[in-house]
Amino acid sequence: MGRCNRRCGLIAGAVFGAVVAILGGVLIPVGDSIIEGTVKKEAVIEPGTAAYDNWASAEAVVYRQFWLFDVKNPLEVLNNGTKPVVTERGPYTYRTRYLPKENITAHSNHTIAFVLPAGAIFEPSLSVGPEEDQVTSLNLAVAVSECHPAVRLLEGLIRSSNSSLFQRRTIKEILWGYPDPILKRTVGVFVPYNGTYDGYYNVYTGKDDISKVGLIDRWQGERTVDYWNNTYCDMINGTDASSFPPFLDKKKPLYFFSSDICRSVSATFEKSKDLKGIEVYRYVLPTLTLASPKENPDNQCFCTDPVVTKDCALAGVLDVSSCRDGAPIYISLPHFLHGSAYLIEDVLGLNPSEEHHATYLDVEPVRTYNLPSLKCNLSSQRGHKVKDYTIFPVVWLNETAVVDDKTADMFKKELIYPIQLLHVIQQALLGVGLAIFFLCLIAYCVVRRKENNGKLV
Repeated sequence: MGRCNRRCGLIAGAVFGAVVAILGGVLIPVGDSIIEGTVKKEAVIEPGTAAYDNWASAEAVVYRQFWLFDVKNPLEVLNNGTKPVVTERGPYTYRTRYLPKENITAHSNHTIAFVLPAGAIFEPSLSVGPEEDQVTSLNLAVAVSECHPAVRLLEGLIRSSNSSLFQRRTIKEILWGYPDPILKRTVGVFVPYNGTYDGYYNVYTGKDDISKVGLIDRWQGERTVDYWNNTYCDMINGTDASSFPPFLDKKKPLYFFSSDICRSVSATFEKSKDLKGIEVYRYVLPTLTLASPKENPDNQCFCTDPVVTKDCALAGVLDVSSCRDGAPIYISLPHFLHGSAYLIEDVLGLNPSEEHHATYLDVEPVRTYNLPSLKCNLSSQRGHKVKDYTIFPVVWLNETAVVDDKTADMFKKELIYPIQLLHVIQQALLGVGLAIFFLCLIAYCVVRRKENNGKLV
């Protein structure tokens, strides 16, 4: 009877271990399915979900840091045709995107519309000096006059007003504008900005298909832009880069549309990073994004000025004059990173660096919040009287969404820790169950062997 009790106990233990292990094994796909279902439910952009609250409000602290190029030899450039020498001044930091979305309207086709108000508040504590700091920069009015229909009349006004190619202006004036006596209007790199709106956007909520959440259905009421006169270049692809559909696949690029540069772009996975205890995927812009059409034929439709771009052979710049009222504005990476040697050699003092000037996005891969979003670009103007249509650097910016400790802890508490706890329980049940099963099985075999040996004796 004792032998039977011992064997029965070991058999029961093995069965118990097997059941626990099976439970742990079953819990892995079931738990993953629960997590996936919960994330999909909370990622839908509709009132009551975590995604909606984050999407509609302006809780994330977003900064734009500006570095301006200060011309050190303006007289030599004007009188002798010497190459401009510039030094970098900055950062001058502004808080942006602090206003919540407005005119939010849900539609029956699982889309939701909104406009994004623009505003900028100067942050002295995060800047190298006050907004009133002055730099010698390109005279924006003189540069714009080159492309104005009444160019001869404007040139006469420029001469009569003794306006120069370069002028001394404050940081605030260059960025946000000043009244120009020649053009009789406010001139600035980012004019207009404060009090304006980006949109009208209409995006998918993900209610019927979570893989479409945040994707742009229409911008300004249209599914394409009309800046490039080409079906491919005019496409509006992806999201607005503030978020992406959940469960990112490293093998697939992210697509997003930027109204700042009037086009859609893609970013490819580079590496995983740890951000305050949160795993994020870093996506970078491929070098082909601003490559010349000779290197990347897909960019042919973005070449709108063959004179300035050396018959479309110039790499590293994007002419956005078509969506900036004809102003000769060019977008590039800071210091013409990945640009043609001509761009860097024509203005002395530029030092492109992959470490400091590359553009990238850090994205949490499950809920796909942009934690932060970095977009670096340089706005430049075509010089007047500077040899061979110099593309002149004026300013570059870095936009960052700051994740503070409180936000990171909340994110980990709501998403990371529950997932980690579930995985621990899954592995513990599977491991403990298998251990009990095999220990009881081995013990049972040992007992049976001893019993059999005893019978032989």
